[in-house]
Amino acid sequence: MAAINDLINQIDNPELQARIQAEVDRMNKQKKFGLVFEEHLPECTPLYDIPIKQGSTVARKTGKVSENYVVLKIEEDTVICMPKGSKDEVKIPLTDLVAVAEFGEAIYPCLRPVDTICNAPDSELWHTLIEADNYHALQLLEYLYAGKVDCIYIDPPYNTGAKDWKYNNDYVDNNDAYRHSKWLSMMQKRLRIAKKLLNSKDSVLIVTIDEKEYLHLGCLLEEMFPEARLQMISSVINPKGNRRDNEFSRCEEYIFFIYVGNAYIISNGSDMLRDAIKDDNVEQKDRSVRLRALLRQASNHGKRTDRPNLFYPLIFKKDTGEFLGPGPVPNIEEDRNTYEPPEGTVAMWPIGSNGTELTWNLQPETLMAKQRQHFLSFGKWNGKGRTGYYLSESQENNFNNGMYDIVGQDEDGAYIIELKSSLDKDIRPLTIWHKKSHSASEYGTMLLNGFFHDRRFSFPKSLYAVKDTLRFFVANKPNALIIDFFAGSGTTQHAVNLLNAEDGGHRRCIMVTNNEVSVDEAKSLTKQGYHPGDPEWEKLGIARYVTWPRTVCSIEGHDVNGNPLKGNYLGSDISMADGFKSNVAYFKLGFLDKTSVALGRQFKEMLPTLWMKAGSYGPCPEQDGDEIPAMLVLPENKLAILTEESAFPDFQAKVNAQPEIQTVFIVTDYEAGYRAMAKNLNASNTYQLYRDYLDNFRINTGRN
Repeated sequence: MAAINDLINQIDNPELQARIQAEVDRMNKQKKFGLVFEEHLPECTPLYDIPIKQGSTVARKTGKVSENYVVLKIEEDTVICMPKGSKDEVKIPLTDLVAVAEFGEAIYPCLRPVDTICNAPDSELWHTLIEADNYHALQLLEYLYAGKVDCIYIDPPYNTGAKDWKYNNDYVDNNDAYRHSKWLSMMQKRLRIAKKLLNSKDSVLIVTIDEKEYLHLGCLLEEMFPEARLQMISSVINPKGNRRDNEFSRCEEYIFFIYVGNAYIISNGSDMLRDAIKDDNVEQKDRSVRLRALLRQASNHGKRTDRPNLFYPLIFKKDTGEFLGPGPVPNIEEDRNTYEPPEGTVAMWPIGSNGTELTWNLQPETLMAKQRQHFLSFGKWNGKGRTGYYLSESQENNFNNGMYDIVGQDEDGAYIIELKSSLDKDIRPLTIWHKKSHSASEYGTMLLNGFFHDRRFSFPKSLYAVKDTLRFFVANKPNALIIDFFAGSGTTQHAVNLLNAEDGGHRRCIMVTNNEVSVDEAKSLTKQGYHPGDPEWEKLGIARYVTWPRTVCSIEGHDVNGNPLKGNYLGSDISMADGFKSNVAYFKLGFLDKTSVALGRQFKEMLPTLWMKAGSYGPCPEQDGDEIPAMLVLPENKLAILTEESAFPDFQAKVNAQPEIQTVFIVTDYEAGYRAMAKNLNASNTYQLYRDYLDNFRINTGRN
């Protein structure tokens, strides 16, 4: 570094010298080990529905969205602006420019209704499709559902080197030396918010990928989810293989599963398992249930310094080894050897074979709860202690679901349990999936062609591969919330509807996709004089040309020409022509003016956002005209909104008379008044508008 600094000092231009020095300093702060990649220029998002005005940040529609200008003046159809980083004014036609949202800039998103399909008017369940850049959509979803999502399934661009994805509105191809780090930078930003959406107690993140980025993705996921369990499986999606010149033909892709909290695989009764495992030698004659060890290993954040509240003694009778209970948890600074157990007893601490102070897997109160449930067991007494075991959370769920037989009790009263004999075939899925119905060609491309009769979308996932993948984690969650923010052709929502139809569930799916057109379509439209944002351009984008038509057709049971779909869904008697009893609302992400929101002028524009935050029950309410009502009490949507504090007595009476109301929004700047009003309402959730909304979206790069 000394040599580099000497060279920098030889630069005559002070401004250039300072800029290079700043970049070198930034590089020095980057980590030297683990996954190291370039932090690229922040992403910018074109906002085609935002009017351009003085002071706006804009970009050329046909140029790089990261090359920004600041609008100085607008003279009729001409914009006088200044490139950022320059002092030279330029004149650009107004029609050639688009407003831009820069990464880190505070944005205030809203949902603008585009369309709906209601094929189940008696159902309060509504899915949603959001047309948007998924980064800004994730920011909105964080406001709506932080910590509430059960499953995120994403199929991001694979970065194959073909023109299959963009960074800052530019295609990234094989000629880009930084394409891997750009891809990682893009994924990191989105996964950082996605992590905040997941339920920390029990949820799963599922990411599909191929060989181009699976190594990088695995490292990124390990860094971003250190507290979770991570597993990768191989899934055969092209049994015939995809020919690669002078290489082996590729037939599989990979799926990463990030198990958050107590997430576990629900495998009992899975047709996928029975079909995938046909080896008669894989016969599970041993039906014993192997309990989880009570001692946590150091490699699993198991040292005393990691979790001091899990470091405590277990007390046993000295003569018989009978377990008496846990001892007190000492302070982290306290030497364990100063503890003296009661007379006639022995204290056993969680100590590793090399003398390291470890921890137990359970807190004292949880340990005793397990004992009361007969789920805590110990090995033989050796005069100093006994090895402890317990029924894990997933095993306890299996027990409660009737999957185990109690065949006796040990000397401590713990149940001796075995897998029910009728469930001998209940084995965990293998890490290699090879199932005919997972063929992307037959049950992805060909299935989709049945809706459109042309190839509108390249490489869609097999519907049944996605359904099987989701089912492992939401089969016992009939009300699960599932998000796909790389929705593509809409396979995930289709799979969720099929799952619900098979078992009567009410799982809700939120899809997010942009509205990009294909490379060939972009060239053709440009030659015709059209630009992004023009109706002729937008109607051919993926959201409007693929995702939404597939959603409508699959629910109503017909192709894009109105002809009934043929056949049944695999493995069921569900006719494709019957469609699904399902409802979906389609929105486009827009942006609001902060001042207008604070003054309550954009109440109508806020309604869809409030509807989603309240759980998306029933059809999304609409507000006619610009007049703002003093209150809205909407039992069918399980929400109520108060905009005039003076109307609170009447509002309180109406809300408390409607037990269906679960969520209430109160518009007030007076926090003490808000608390007083909220206290008198029989609602599970209350929010202070518009403060709650505005505070959430004061976004900067440091936060996300």
